Amino acid sequence: MQGGNHMLLEEPVRLASCLAPAKPKVFPSLTKIVGTLGPNSRSVEVIQECLTAGMSVARFDFSWKDATYHQETLDNLRKAAQNVKKLCPIMLDTVGPEIQVDNSTGGSIELKGGNHVTITPDRSKAPSADILPIKFGDLAKVVKKGDTLFMGQYLFTGSESTSLWLEVTETSGQEVICLVKNTATLSGPIFTLHVSQVHISMPTLSEYDKQVISTWGLDNSVDIISLSHTRSSEDVRELKAFLLSHDLQDTQIYAKIENSEGLEHFDEILQEADGIIISRGDLGIDLPPERVFMSQKTGIQKCNLAGKPVIITRVVDSMVDNLRPTRAEATDVANAVLDGTDGILLGAETLRGQYPVDALSTVGKICAEAETVYNQSLHFKKVVRHVGEPMAHEESVASSAVRSAMKVKAAAIVVFTFSGRAARLIAKYRPPMPVLAVVFPREGSDPSKWRSYGTTQARQCFSVRGVYPLMGSTDEAETGGLTKEEYGIKLALNYGRSVGIIKPYDRVIIFEKIGDSSVVKIIECDDAER
Repeated sequence: MQGGNHMLLEEPVRLASCLAPAKPKVFPSLTKIVGTLGPNSRSVEVIQECLTAGMSVARFDFSWKDATYHQETLDNLRKAAQNVKKLCPIMLDTVGPEIQVDNSTGGSIELKGGNHVTITPDRSKAPSADILPIKFGDLAKVVKKGDTLFMGQYLFTGSESTSLWLEVTETSGQEVICLVKNTATLSGPIFTLHVSQVHISMPTLSEYDKQVISTWGLDNSVDIISLSHTRSSEDVRELKAFLLSHDLQDTQIYAKIENSEGLEHFDEILQEADGIIISRGDLGIDLPPERVFMSQKTGIQKCNLAGKPVIITRVVDSMVDNLRPTRAEATDVANAVLDGTDGILLGAETLRGQYPVDALSTVGKICAEAETVYNQSLHFKKVVRHVGEPMAHEESVASSAVRSAMKVKAAAIVVFTFSGRAARLIAKYRPPMPVLAVVFPREGSDPSKWRSYGTTQARQCFSVRGVYPLMGSTDEAETGGLTKEEYGIKLALNYGRSVGIIKPYDRVIIFEKIGDSSVVKIIECDDAER
């Protein structure tokens, strides 16, 4: 890994400032936060609070509950988003090749360290401390003596007492006999089994996933699919083809890297996917603890250089039950921002946690503080060096826009776009100010739909660091006879003023395509008003 020092500190001034009261933020962090909606975060009222607290993307995890349940949650999300006048993209998280224990009795199972337990594909047997039936018939073929297995309902913080660590002692026919390494209580209707660094011959895109995408996903025009357990670029291509065949060609694919196979094929996966989720839950099991940081830092850097969004998971697990994160977790969130992550994904913290709104708010505050010392200059130079010369025209103009914004200390960069690509290109160079993406609907779009929910392309911008989409219009009645450029600038500046990021006489950079060319302009706020 190349040098990863993305921190810019002026010590001791900065150190002393830690003791001063935090300055109130007039705008949320540039780093985006994905919130998983569930039992403790699915009412209209709580979702409104989540959106106000900084949730940029709403994740729906289909590894539990059915489509009816998730539809009720999504309907509540749409009501909440309209109430607070915010767009919010939908992320559908697939199940993938997940091995599950169906605890049909629903009772808790206590396993004692030092005992043995048999894992069997015979699902006629009731789960107990002696035997655990799984939905996979070939486990005995792929594991061997000494292999490590993990089991639990929520996989696996490393500190909770509901996760089980097993060591394979022998196989007998289709059954696997394991030594229980720690005392734990399994609870809930479903437990998940993870086999460390072993290929499981189950498809990445399961039949269940296809059914959910082709019904719930299609009906709701899902914006992003998080492809769980992505192991190769072929996994991404398969999902692309499936989406195309179901009229979901605009849906983006974020490859979820959570095992050693995904890491091994990371570069090819990155090339195919629209974005990456570094899932540190399972990945932290597949890797020794001392190597987890390397996978995060290297993975984020590769995504940054490619200009593709990257999101990391499992940052404030303790906030499932506590109002504050641990000191290590707070530092972990900040370090992820300094590494260059686009977003933070909260799973159990918002899904079943006791303090979903506080988790979002706390993570957002940490991100915003870390952004003040992010070494943008170093990142900019690395990206420019990686792109190389001669630069493509769009890369050249995008990098110039960010450089100009830095030199004139612009309050914001305004981008006009149909697809969101121009905004993502600007974000690649990590400007320290917000990117206001005025997204115009394509010709033939249904005005009633994009006015209420935005376009897919606009909502997808919410997963990219620093980018905030605004829905433009081509309707002359709404534009007041202004040109597209005049109307777009007015819309962006009015929004910037309303949220406190643009003040009188601030400078703003305008980035737009005119024909086959891209141009950059510098304006002062008063110039746009005349």
